[in-house]
Amino acid sequence: MSSRPLERLPTIRAKLGSTIVFAVVVTILLSYVLIAFQLRNTPRASEAIDTLAAARRVIQGRPIPENMMVVTRAPDGTVTIRGNDLGVLPPKYTDGVPHWGVVGANSYAVVPTADGGSVSVLEPSPSRGFLGRMSATLGFLQSLWWQLLLTALVSAAIALVLSRLLARGMTQPLRDMARAARRMETGDYSVRVHTRSRDEVGQLADAFNKMSTELQQLEQLRRDLVANVSHELKTPITALRAHLENLLDGVEEPDPATLQVMLAQSERLGRLVEQLLDLSRLESGDVPLEREPVLLAPIVAQVLSEIEMARAGRGVTVTSDLPPDLPPVYADRERIHQVLFNLLDNAVRFTAGGGRVEVKATRVNGSCEVRVEDTGTGIAAEHLPRLFERFYRIDPARSREDGGTGIGLAIARSVVEAHGGHITAESEIGKGSTFTFDLPVASADDHRRTA
Repeated sequence: MSSRPLERLPTIRAKLGSTIVFAVVVTILLSYVLIAFQLRNTPRASEAIDTLAAARRVIQGRPIPENMMVVTRAPDGTVTIRGNDLGVLPPKYTDGVPHWGVVGANSYAVVPTADGGSVSVLEPSPSRGFLGRMSATLGFLQSLWWQLLLTALVSAAIALVLSRLLARGMTQPLRDMARAARRMETGDYSVRVHTRSRDEVGQLADAFNKMSTELQQLEQLRRDLVANVSHELKTPITALRAHLENLLDGVEEPDPATLQVMLAQSERLGRLVEQLLDLSRLESGDVPLEREPVLLAPIVAQVLSEIEMARAGRGVTVTSDLPPDLPPVYADRERIHQVLFNLLDNAVRFTAGGGRVEVKATRVNGSCEVRVEDTGTGIAAEHLPRLFERFYRIDPARSREDGGTGIGLAIARSVVEAHGGHITAESEIGKGSTFTFDLPVASADDHRRTA
């Protein structure tokens, strides 16, 4: 069946059903022709009966029918042939009873005579030669046309019912996906397609479910992002507005303390906007990495001094333990500085006074593995999978008091992944946390490119 007629059908079920019915009809027709061709000798029984009647008429002295051969056997064994010589003799019978059948391509009948001999009549069969065989085949089909028609109608009906049932089961996931897609157009990403099939349609349904799950997660992330950004922007803006209104109403004086509070809120607002822009550029790949062979020891020392100045008075010891033979990494110096600062700043903020934060690094095959360990309060296991999401906080109230925005770890992940590495977190409540990321070690080619 050509594919163009199938394209005019509106549904896959109709296409599948039409294909099955067409295949069944062709199979039935071919089977009928082949069966009839093989059974073309069946009408010869009728021909043999007619030949037997002709032999009785010959014995009665009537003329020999046209195209027939008459063989007379005398009691002494003499054979006499009259009429059309067909070149073949019928079998010899001595039991004294009539016989009929087919010999070669001829029908014959043998009738005993009163003197102990016999008269045989042979009639050419119409099935001799190719045209004859086809004629016999068509004759057989013509004699049984209504049985064949009934069989074809029953077979076609069964094929149509089965194809409809099969097509309905096979296309049900497709119809479900069409309904789900229409619901997704309205923003409902919670719909799923249920199927137990493992064929191509089942694989498509599984892929559709994964896509809808990802879209649902992205939609939830979008809503969370809008809500978190709105809240983070609202907090410093509200504080600034309140102080400005108090200054205008004369409730507060523009003394250094009030101005310092307003400056801190404006800096927080600017820091949030800058981090959002930075994260957006990193995730979209708009920020080119200025990669070069970089030694980690100087960067770690610089970050430690900055952390000590920014978090002075917390009573947390910040140290580093880097081997002297640590090879340089092929990375962007400023971005790695940003990752280390974010990780160390978080570690210090969530470590109580008297605690310790340490930076370690080791070479693992072709990468340099950097670890930031602390003895803080630890992170519960249910928070670890979402720890690097934007605006995700373990303790929202405490983070806001410390000035955190929930974007630092998301930026760290984007920077590390942009370098082809991975960042992970391990933690245990009451024992502290360990953040680990890896960077590629600079090769000889990297040194030559930057030389």
